[in-house]
Amino acid sequence: MEGFEMVTSKSVTAEMVTSRQTQEVQGQIIMAKRFPRDYVASCQRIMQACSRKGLAEKAMYEYPRGGQKVVGASIRLAEALAQNWGNMSFGIVELEQRNGESQVMAYAWDLETNTRQEKIFSVPHIRSTKKGNVPLTDPRDIYEMVANQGARRLRACILGIIPGDVVEDAIEQCNKTLLQGEDKPIIDVVKDMAAHFEKEFSVPIEAIEKYIGCKSTAFTMNDLVRLKRVYTSLKDGMAKREEIFDLPKAEKPEPLDAFADKPIEGQQKLDVDGGADEAK
Repeated sequence: MEGFEMVTSKSVTAEMVTSRQTQEVQGQIIMAKRFPRDYVASCQRIMQACSRKGLAEKAMYEYPRGGQKVVGASIRLAEALAQNWGNMSFGIVELEQRNGESQVMAYAWDLETNTRQEKIFSVPHIRSTKKGNVPLTDPRDIYEMVANQGARRLRACILGIIPGDVVEDAIEQCNKTLLQGEDKPIIDVVKDMAAHFEKEFSVPIEAIEKYIGCKSTAFTMNDLVRLKRVYTSLKDGMAKREEIFDLPKAEKPEPLDAFADKPIEGQQKLDVDGGADEAK
């Protein structure tokens, strides 16, 4: 009976959060009707935002799947689009926690047209590792897991609201921004990028060269754009490094002779008395 009361109280809390969120949005709808967006000004703000190099570098993700290359707008670009489009409400709301998982809602709402995209999903408090699933108990770890999973749904919600041609124009502008060149020679930019991959994801330069298809000394600005998209994919958790790069397998050390403290020689064998005779 106590468990039933606990679940009921949490459900009521979730309903209160949703109700309050709805009331806030209703007030925003009234303001949006009173001050409608200027489409020309909104598009100009988006283009100006995509002209910033910092945003352009994080605007796209790229990773291979099923023998094909998957490329799309990242959550950072989606957020910039929503902010500059105007009169939009969007975000991630954790509705409740129970039974080792969180009920989460991601949403995007065009307050002028009353067009809404909403996704409600569960996030288990578990992190998958090579040694198996590890339960999460630290509130910070749970928050980061929810935020990471919610960002993907939020991106889909926002891109479902913003007109497709506006998204395409923003992506094109980001590509132009990245191709405008660097303040230093491209070879130095490649070295910096390779250092980031090695430090943050343990991806060697050889794996990067194999992915691009040529030596790093021959990388072009278009290749750097691709690498920045891959970096964004790994940073945002869209893909794992093993799914993108052909990583070298770790070599297993040779077994050591417990007596000689050196690799066991294959040309020797032990006799009955424990001595070593050279094989003929």
